[in-house]
Formats: sequence, structure tokens, C-alpha cells
Amino acid sequence: MLSWKVGAVTVSAVVESLRIVPDAVQPVFIPAATPDALRRIAWLAPHFIDADGRLRIAIQALLVEAPGLRLIVDTCIGEDGTAPETAPFLAALAEAGWPRDSVTHVLCTHLHFDHVGWNTCLEDGRWVPTFPRARYLFARIEHEHWSGRDDHDAPAILARSVQPVLDAGLADLVETDHRLSAEVRLVPTHGHTPGHVSVRIESEGHSAMITGDMTHHPCQMARPDWATGFDSDCAQGVRTREAVFAGLAGSPTLLIGTHFAAPTAGLVVRDGEGFRLVTG
Repeated sequence: MLSWKVGAVTVSAVVESLRIVPDAVQPVFIPAATPDALRRIAWLAPHFIDADGRLRIAIQALLVEAPGLRLIVDTCIGEDGTAPETAPFLAALAEAGWPRDSVTHVLCTHLHFDHVGWNTCLEDGRWVPTFPRARYLFARIEHEHWSGRDDHDAPAILARSVQPVLDAGLADLVETDHRLSAEVRLVPTHGHTPGHVSVRIESEGHSAMITGDMTHHPCQMARPDWATGFDSDCAQGVRTREAVFAGLAGSPTLLIGTHFAAPTAGLVVRDGEGFRLVTG
């Protein structure tokens, strides 16, 4: 399990699954990221692309342990029956020292299916909150946006992964700049979805940022203009990436990519007209 110290805060990654983006999905996922284009970004190999120039991604949760806070950032796909390799996820959390009842907070950077799945689990045939002692944080405008839609998978996702949390009285609808503790706060990174947030950590002179889907893959650091077909507002997503990477470039702030395959985290530096992740 990868882990990083940020002052008095520890961030760890618990991986649900590692994947190569299938050829059939790639034209929608990041259309511009063709194998030829990716091979021209030499630093992506071998960690972030395979020998055939295909994207490597991780589905993982980030565990943030700060004074008085045990926070899970994004809860992956969950036990929806479509990804049988996810079954050991809760066991992996427990093995990492994070049993279900030890979690104080759960944050979903946005409400897409692969970030909310383990919000709930099946008990006696119904979905119940997986972390019964946690407060679940959802950005207010994110929740309002998806609650008002009946297209795509939004109703099913909310019914399974959000509504049971609301019904249990465990949900807090917060602003996109909400502060969880002295060390941990949300920062608005809109574009992928209308209420998307990332997580900023600052402790003892050290800092880190957990991306969520502000960026899906390190190739979007080299080319911030490479949008994903799943963005709600592609133009805003590009502006967000450009602003975030420019703000981090040359600083000691650790960037932790929610979908970045191992080594997952590094420093941002300028590289020509784009940026690069320095991991070692």
C-alpha cells in the first residue's frame, strides 16, 4: 500500500482495481490520447502507459489520517456486481488499520459511480451506509445538479450510493471550499462535474493535493487541453487543469492522483508548454 507523510497527516492509497483502458473505451475516455500521441510523452512510460501505448489507471480510495480525522476520499465502484475483483476492498481497508467503524468522514469528490460505490453495502438485501459512524460530505451544488437529472445513470447511482446515507442522517451537504480540520480542506475544481472538489492538505509546512477527477491521467498534465468525454464542461475542465498545474509547478506540494497508477504521486514541474509529474 502506497503511503505519504504530509507533516502530521498520512495519506494512503487502497486500490480496488488496476486497469488498462480498453481500446473500445479510449475514444470516449480521453479521445486525444492515442497510442502514438502518448508515446511522444516519454515520461509516461513505464508507469502510466503500457508497451502498446495504452493508458494505465487505478480505481482507488485515498485514506487521510489527520489529527482528529480519519477521512476516506472517494469510495470506488463497490459491490455492484459488475467488477468481481472489488470484493476484497473492505478487507484491504481493515488490514490497513481502517475498519469500517473507525472512519470519521467520507468525502466524494463528485458523484460519478466510481467514486461513490462503497458509500453503501448490501445488508439483508438493502443498501445501507458502509461506514456507520462517519459523516459523509457531498458538495451541495454537486448533489443538486445530479438530483435534478433523470438521464444517464444518475437516478440509480443516487438511489444506491447517496440516498441511503441521507436516509440514515449521515450526510452533510457542504460548500466547495469547506474546511474539515485545521489541516484538510476542500478546493473547488469544477469542470469534470459542476460541483467537483479536490482536497488540499497543509500541515507543519508541508502540503499535498488529492485530485479527484480534476485530472484522470498524468497525460493531462503534459496536455491540459486533453479533455475526457465524461466532463460536464470540457472548456472549464481545461481551465481548471491549467490553473491548478500552473499554481503547483515548482512548488513542494505533492500531487496525489486519484486515478494515477503507482507511483501515484509526485511534484509538478513545467515541461515545455505543459507540465510533468516527478515521482522519484
